[in-house]
This record gives sequence, structure tokens and C-alpha cells, in this order.
Amino acid sequence: MQIQVEIKKMFIGGKWTDANQTFDVFNPEDNQLLAKVPLASKEDMTEAIGLAEQAFENREFPTHERMRVLHQAASYMKKHKELFATTIASEGSKTINESRSEVERSIQTIEISAEEARRLNGETINFDQNEGSENRVGYQYRFPIGVVGAITPFNDPLNLVAHKVGPAIAAGNAVVVKPASDTPLSALLLAEAFSQAELPAGYLSVITGSGREIGETLITHPSVKMVSFTGGLHAGERIAEQAGIKKLNMELGSNSPVIVLNDANVQDAVQACVSGAFAAAGQNCIGVQRIYVEQDVYDDFLQSFSERTKELRLGFKRDELTDVGPMINESEAARVESWVNEAVAEGASIQVGGRRDGAFYQPTVLTNVSQVAKIAQEEIFGPVVIIHPVDSLTEAIRYANNTNYGLQAGIFTSDIDKAFYTIKHLHVGGVMINDSSDYRIDAMPFGGVKGSGLGREGVKTAIETMTDPKVVCFRLQDRLG
Repeated sequence: MQIQVEIKKMFIGGKWTDANQTFDVFNPEDNQLLAKVPLASKEDMTEAIGLAEQAFENREFPTHERMRVLHQAASYMKKHKELFATTIASEGSKTINESRSEVERSIQTIEISAEEARRLNGETINFDQNEGSENRVGYQYRFPIGVVGAITPFNDPLNLVAHKVGPAIAAGNAVVVKPASDTPLSALLLAEAFSQAELPAGYLSVITGSGREIGETLITHPSVKMVSFTGGLHAGERIAEQAGIKKLNMELGSNSPVIVLNDANVQDAVQACVSGAFAAAGQNCIGVQRIYVEQDVYDDFLQSFSERTKELRLGFKRDELTDVGPMINESEAARVESWVNEAVAEGASIQVGGRRDGAFYQPTVLTNVSQVAKIAQEEIFGPVVIIHPVDSLTEAIRYANNTNYGLQAGIFTSDIDKAFYTIKHLHVGGVMINDSSDYRIDAMPFGGVKGSGLGREGVKTAIETMTDPKVVCFRLQDRLG
């Protein structure tokens, strides 16, 4: 089906703007050209940052106005839900059903941001706890830091942008967004929602283009007081080197483990883990990648998991019956294929899947994978899961911790003592009990340890990170007249 190619503009300081050059955005399903999008220059990025700083420095942005803008942006999104969903499904990897779910979550993220804006409170300080300070009283309050630079990935092209824009606006900051070049259309549509909500000019820019061309400008510019980044570990390490002394909030992925014990409800674990492994074609930072199953239930779990995986329908994203769509592009699918082939060459067995057709890669189940194999140590970011038998919970925890990542994990058990033992000993940012690693609500603190990042997202936590505390102390004269 031939569709009309859209000519897009980027959003700089409240105005829709062209660039001297454009780049193409394709549907990964069939490589159909969707849109031509401005290829921003360093000068464009510098202009956006300057307008953001100018808006922040020269205009009051009271809490009630932030709340109004956020509520109105969410209202616009509600009225155009299907447009947002079809945009996500067209430019990215998600099926139409997954895209609709992302839109609902994105609306909630913006609405939570509006609610949290009113709860950005300080606290009083008892200065008289110190001898000699009986005549002092005071408090601390939180104030916005200024300009926030946001860099977002392709896998959640709307909600991960909302998770940076919503808290930044709620805190009173200006924000400059550099979305993934594979999926910029959703971010531009979110900018339209804020434009329609009459966000003051300068408080939001969405700059499209090459990260190599404009990313360093955003990261290193002295007016940008914080960089919020979601992406890969190696890119995060480069950002940390370039940023200098400024706030960093980085979610850098994982290869999330799930533990299934003998006393678990096996069918419940299978259902949750199949969904957690293959949603969004496995391109999910908290997606299930490694499953450690106690020996007594291993065979049952593997058989049920394999059967359920075979039932998944790989197909066109706009088809309501499709379970798994394409990966973001053919080169990523080829990378996943090479990792699987490498694991097989080292002794792994393919139980299900293992075949590629263009950007489509079949949901794949591997066994007999070495704990030191690349596919067991690194983030596959594709529809591949490893299932491995273990003799005990302690062995499972040892394997689970044996990587440089630690974002989220899951455990299935009916023993509360084993659950708490796992909570204590897993080196991760979140532990889901009787659920897979792939569970998150947008209000909760979200982030990891080790190579999985710095700081936490989640609306309330992000707002706190995007503000700084200021202490105020009054020395009183204890006399009148």
C-alpha cells in the first residue's frame, strides 16, 4: 500500500522549523518511506539551547501554569490516541496493540507529572538542635535547575520522551529533546501536544538529526545543567566522559534474569515470561533475557514455554492478531542472528525459532548456553531468551548477578522467605515477585545498578533529580522595638 510521504519540521523554542537538509524515516516492516525529517545542525541545537535558557531565565513559570500545560497536553493526546498509536506502529517495531498501550502509558506519564508538580514541597529544619542556634529558624525548598538535555531511544518512542519532558516541565525546567533518528515522529507529535497546550515558547524543543552531529553539542553545552539519557551502555559511557560536571540520569539497559523455583506456579511463570521476553520484538530494556529454572520443574517449564512461544504470531504490525513485529531495522536483526549463531557454534541448542527474514527475527528459545557467552553477558535487545537449569536458589542468584548489568529481575516462588532472600541478594534496581522482570508502572522509581545506569526515572524521582535543594535560614532578634 502506497502512502503519502510526510514532510516534517522540527520544534525549536516553540516554532516549527525547517533545516537545510533532511533525512528519511522508514517503516522497518517493509522499508516504506514514511517521512522526510529535518537534519539539524550544531547551530540548530545551539539555537534551541539558547532559547531554552532565555525562556527559563526571563519568564516566571508558576506551578499552576505548569499543571495547566501538562493537563492540556494529556487532553490533546487523549483526543488523538489513534494518531499517536499509528505513528508509533508505523515508525517503530511495536504492533498496533502494543502501540496503543504505549499511548495510554504516555498519557498517564504526563498526567502524573501534572499531579507531582503540586507536590514539589520542601521541609522545615530544626536549627535549634545545635547549641547556640536557638534563635534560628528555616527551611529548604527545591528549585528547577534550568535547561535539561534529553536523549531518547527508539524502542518506546513516545513514553520515554514523555518520561523526560513531563518531569522537566513539572519541575519548571526547559527541556531540549534529541529523539532517536529511527523514530522521531512520535516525539514531534508530542511536541505538537505541548504546542497546542500553549507551553511558553522556549520551554520545549525537539531537535531531529544525527547524534554524532548534534548530540555532543547538547551534552557539552554549559547552559545544559543535566543530561537525561536512555540507551546503551557504551553510549552512556561516552556521555559521562563528555558531560563534565553536570547532573546525569542514565538508564543503560540490561539482560534481565528471572528465577523460577520448584514451588512456583509454572504456567503462570511461563505466561509472564513469554510476554516479557518477546513484547516489542524483545527490544525492551527490562525484557526477560535469562531464565533460571530449578531442576524439578525445568522440563515442564521448558516444554510449556517452547509451546507457547511457537503460538506467537510473527507478522504485520497493523494486524490486530500480530503478537511480534519486526525489529527496528534489518541490521539489528542480522546482529541478533549473528549472536545466536555464535552461541550455537559454542554449543547452545535452539529449541524454537532462530531464523531471520529481513528485519523480522523469530521468537527464539536457547538452551545449553555458556554463562560466559556473549548472548548471556550482553544485552541482546531482540526476541531471544535463554533457559537454564539450576540446582538451587543460591546458584540461580549467582548466575543472575554474573553480568555487568542490574536493572530489574523477577522470581516466581510461593515461599516468602526465599522471596526476601532473593530481594536481598540480587544486585538490581528492582525485584518483581511472582512476575517477570518486564513489569513497570510509570510512577515508580526506575533504574539500575552497575552498567545499567545512574539515578532513577519515574515521574516523582525524575522531578527530584531535575531540581536542587536550597536551604534558607533566618537569624532572629529576640526583641521588639
